[in-house]
This record gives sequence, C-alpha cells and structure tokens, in this order.
Amino acid sequence: MLDDIDRRLLRLLQAEPTLTNAELAASAKLSTSKVFRRIEKMQAQGLILGKEAVIDWAALGYAVEVSLRITLDKTQPRAFDDFIAAAREVPEVLEIQTFLGRVDVRLSVIARDMAQYRQVYRTRILNLPHIADIEPLMHLSRIKSNEALPV
Repeated sequence: MLDDIDRRLLRLLQAEPTLTNAELAASAKLSTSKVFRRIEKMQAQGLILGKEAVIDWAALGYAVEVSLRITLDKTQPRAFDDFIAAAREVPEVLEIQTFLGRVDVRLSVIARDMAQYRQVYRTRILNLPHIADIEPLMHLSRIKSNEALPV
C-alpha cells in the first residue's frame, strides 16, 4: 500500500526520472537514506519497473508511423502465440498490444519513409502467421503521450 510519501516520490520521479536519491530527498524534504529505502522497496514490489530513455524517432529519420489493427485466424489453436513470437522479431515493430473484441492485436510500426514501410509491410508484416484481416492506420500526429499516473 502506498502512503503519501511514496506517492510524492513517485510524482517526483515521473516528472523527472533522472533525479538522484539526494535530489529526491531534498525535493521531498526527507533523508537520503529514507528515500533510498522507499525507492528500493517500491522496486522490489514491482511498482517501479525501471527508467528509460524516450527517443524521438522522427529526429532519427523515422518519418512514418503506422498502427496495424490485426484480426487473427482464431481457428488455429496457437494463433496468438505464433503471431506474437514472429512479430517480436520484426525490428520495425515498436509495440505489440493485444485486445478482446473484433481486433486481436495492434502493432505500432515505424519506417524512414513510405518506400521502406511498403517493403516492411510486404516482406515482414504480411508474412506473419495467422492473419485473417489487417487494417493500417497512418499516424498523423501525437496529441497526448503521457505515461505518468495520477498518484
């Protein structure tokens, strides 16, 4: 169970994940050792999974992002497992999400341009197993991208 101090530390970390324990302690008005113990405890509990660098793919020359909504052939008993295992191997697939409903899986795919996307789509995506239907959605803009939780 989180208390107010844990929530404050999580808010601070979400706002600025590069803060050191000493900086967190100063901001939270706690001792460095207390912050260290609390952060370590939340990591051990699986509340804090890690820190990551968020990379601007467009700045690296990836101008195309497409979401692919995929329906799988569910008559095949291993359709999900086979598809996901194969999709993990496609380097241009940034994200794989599974759903309940009409759409089974969503892939987020990046490419440098439409020519590269077309090649990835034809040679890698369409060769993934058990696809019954696929609907591409061209990404135009990201309006909101926030992984911070309201703690």
